[in-house]
Amino acid sequence: AVSLASCGSSDPQWADPEAHEKTELLRKQYTPLIVGTWYIETVKDKGRFYERLTFNGDGTLKGVRKWQDRELVTIDGKQQYTDWQDVDGQNGTFTGTWKLEWSRDAGTLGGNRLILTASFDKEYDWPASVAYGLNARFINADETTLCIAGSYVIHDEDGSTVFTRSDAEPSF
Repeated sequence: AVSLASCGSSDPQWADPEAHEKTELLRKQYTPLIVGTWYIETVKDKGRFYERLTFNGDGTLKGVRKWQDRELVTIDGKQQYTDWQDVDGQNGTFTGTWKLEWSRDAGTLGGNRLILTASFDKEYDWPASVAYGLNARFINADETTLCIAGSYVIHDEDGSTVFTRSDAEPSF
């Protein structure tokens, strides 16, 4: 026999009311600023990276990534760079989801978070098609910049990654 009982309230009872309240405030303040298209591009001697992310109001995410590297080698006693090569498993278009969340977790996982989950759109010959499985620290967003920490691409000296609002194409 199964017995079901309910209390008279139709209001949800949150396991962590403080986390729920802080998450709702975070989403209310920053979702309108994050929705849109952002990009980042970094070009260095041995690596270049471009990524464009489109955050939709319904929590879906679309993106494109171009990541290449090269080596500095010595040939006949002279140093020179090899040709640019795509980084295996890290190029192409991808789709997924995004959300803002406040977390009570201790240490670096606590506080304001930007959570991205996405997979590459086409079949690849490498084992994982994951473009994102990221729980980044959300620092700030305004009309022109989106700043997070915890990404694999570090843009600034303070360890943060700064995206610019634009649908710019890669320069390479």
